[in-house]
Amino acid sequence: MLKNIPAIISPELMRIIMEMGHGDEIVFADGNFPAAMKAQRLVRCDGHGVSELLDAILKFFPLDTYVEAPVGVMEVVPGDDVVPTVWEEYKTIIKKHEGQERSIEYIERFEFYNRAEKAYAIVATSDRALYANLILKKGVVVE
Repeated sequence: MLKNIPAIISPELMRIIMEMGHGDEIVFADGNFPAAMKAQRLVRCDGHGVSELLDAILKFFPLDTYVEAPVGVMEVVPGDDVVPTVWEEYKTIIKKHEGQERSIEYIERFEFYNRAEKAYAIVATSDRALYANLILKKGVVVE
């Protein structure tokens, strides 16, 4: 155990976010996402949701300031009448940790899958919210 590390962040997840470099992407996948099939590195966070993991890691994880949108979500499939309320949670959490709003990219479903396959890691959650999938692009630490 270490001080000030949220218990929701497993040793494996902490190792992954520490290994990542500037520009690397990590996917936080909802419970319906084919994470095991798409992942180069799979981190299981069963029993947790994307929002609570996002809130925990943004204390440590710098978002990329050199791109227009360091955050991406899977856009709603045309014809689907779902309104993803979880996106507003993400915006609130990001603003809380970044001190400002950050642009979010809305990524077509199959393009999201392609990006996920190239991501440094995929974190599989038990999130039941529809369209809760999230991509974060890592930035640099400036001190």
